Amino acid sequence: MEHALDRLHQLAQQLRIDSIRSTTAAGSGHPTTCLSAADLMAVLLARYLRYDFSQPDHPNNDQLIFSKGHAAPLLYALYKAAGAISDRELMTLRELGSPLEGHPRPVLPWVKVATGSLGQGLPIGVGVALAGKYLERLPYKVWVLLGDSEMAEGSVWEAMELSGHYQLDNLIGILDMNRLGQRGPTMVGWNGEVYAARAQAFGWHTIQIDGHNLEEIDRAYAEAVEHQGSPTLIIARTLKGKGASMLEDKDGWHGKALPPEEAEKAVAELGGERHITVEVRKPESAQPAPRPAPSDSELPRYEVGKQIATRAAYGEALRALGDRRPEVVALDAEVSNSTYAYLFAEAHPNRYFEIWIAEQQMVAAAVGLQVRTWVPFASTFAAFMTRAYDFIRMAAISQANIRLCGSHAGVSIGEDGPSQMALEDLAMMRAVYGSTVLYPCDGNQTAQLVEQMAERSGIVYMRTTREKTPVLYPADMRFTIGGSAVLRSSDKDQVAVIAAGITVHEALKAYDELERDGINVRIIDAYSVKPIDTETLWQAAQQTGGRLVTVEDHWPEGGLGEAVLEALADRSRQGQLQLRVAKLGVGIMPGSGKPHELLDAAGISARHIVDAVRSLVE
Repeated sequence: MEHALDRLHQLAQQLRIDSIRSTTAAGSGHPTTCLSAADLMAVLLARYLRYDFSQPDHPNNDQLIFSKGHAAPLLYALYKAAGAISDRELMTLRELGSPLEGHPRPVLPWVKVATGSLGQGLPIGVGVALAGKYLERLPYKVWVLLGDSEMAEGSVWEAMELSGHYQLDNLIGILDMNRLGQRGPTMVGWNGEVYAARAQAFGWHTIQIDGHNLEEIDRAYAEAVEHQGSPTLIIARTLKGKGASMLEDKDGWHGKALPPEEAEKAVAELGGERHITVEVRKPESAQPAPRPAPSDSELPRYEVGKQIATRAAYGEALRALGDRRPEVVALDAEVSNSTYAYLFAEAHPNRYFEIWIAEQQMVAAAVGLQVRTWVPFASTFAAFMTRAYDFIRMAAISQANIRLCGSHAGVSIGEDGPSQMALEDLAMMRAVYGSTVLYPCDGNQTAQLVEQMAERSGIVYMRTTREKTPVLYPADMRFTIGGSAVLRSSDKDQVAVIAAGITVHEALKAYDELERDGINVRIIDAYSVKPIDTETLWQAAQQTGGRLVTVEDHWPEGGLGEAVLEALADRSRQGQLQLRVAKLGVGIMPGSGKPHELLDAAGISARHIVDAVRSLVE
């Protein structure tokens, strides 16, 4: 045993030294937070982690998530110790083009999610653990290294609560309680009892240890692996900068690399460079639980003229998609009777996860589920997606494939008032790297786009409407992401009206009034807001002399109108056509009222569209 402990000590020292060496070579980084967790990670790598580094997608691999992503140099030092990367590669930390970036990202095959925005690793780990326990029924563990500063993030406690509820005994949190944050002591300091009491209140099993005592660490991991019925939090009291006397438990060193002279002294104090390679234990060969057989269920079909809300069409299409594709799973934030995700939950209860009103956790769980190749659809009111925006932007950095549906968008929801009205969501979602943004106006269009969402890579967002609206398109009409639909047109069109969702119906009412007055207008349903159908828009602009009206149930900033202008800007700047655009969006702070009253008060009803068209024609 003494020899084994010495071997672990030597490995921990190597991890510390490699963290110092790489950050000093980079001239930046967070070595002190790496030093505090080195003993914890040495024991994990050498004795408990089950991982085949030659097969990073092995279904039985444990998952290791560094929620405190600024400790990335320690993670890369682990990869070197496992023989996955060379010392030369380790020393490319933070160089342009190196996959060893300042915070972990899936440019490395062993990193499945991006971390660095604190408070996200544990919530994502919950999603991975849900997949392992309830969908795949595989024995892998999800290990999450947490920093004590991030324990102030509300998302951590959303994760604590949900994982306790779902009794995720395959989830093990390792809290590196080193007391010092970026600018001084943390809120709780070394009071492990506080963290333990909070975690226990959410149903967690807790173990408090000295995070530099290798025997205590070993016993804690052994206990956590065997524990059943609840997740485990190991609360490890550590010293920030452990092992280097100039850094140890000293404030003011956060995020600072050691200068070369001090680095040499610290490396010498730690016993000099080592190049130990660990034989990491391979995972088990268990097979995942079989997925249900797909059925021939058809997408819903609606007769033209039938009144149906697109939120209801979303739910019915998702239920059918669940029949046809056993890899589809659904999540909702306790509004499934409004988003209509309850239809999926009733049909496929084993593939539905209720997240309750915890939107950050909902998006994080979706990210975790897609790590395991599931196809997650997550839904809530569109207004509340804003709570999870940091998770959505980080999901894009993770190269995650998730599908989000926001219902009850815009002033058209009516009496509930502005706190429930999403008026920013199109701008928010358009700004996400590589995102797709869809805003259907009728049931058949919605159903087809839901099916295509399942095939789409990246962050895919659908905006749905609360109000019932008439079906405009026959069930056999085809819609594609990146397309649009021209509902009314002629070779004498004077203005093109571009709308999406609820305002398509207002545009059609305006068309009827303008037609009676002898004014020809083209009505374009831009259901794919991103990517937008530039060719159809450009053709309409050319044929109407550049006269366009955009109308949306959204603030004027960042939504459909600006998507249209961006699409046409290059050609307009090239002098091919001078555009004259009336951009209609919600122009007031709305209150409560009937949907038709609010659409009119906001300046986006048929009456306002008619006025905008007339002003351009005149």
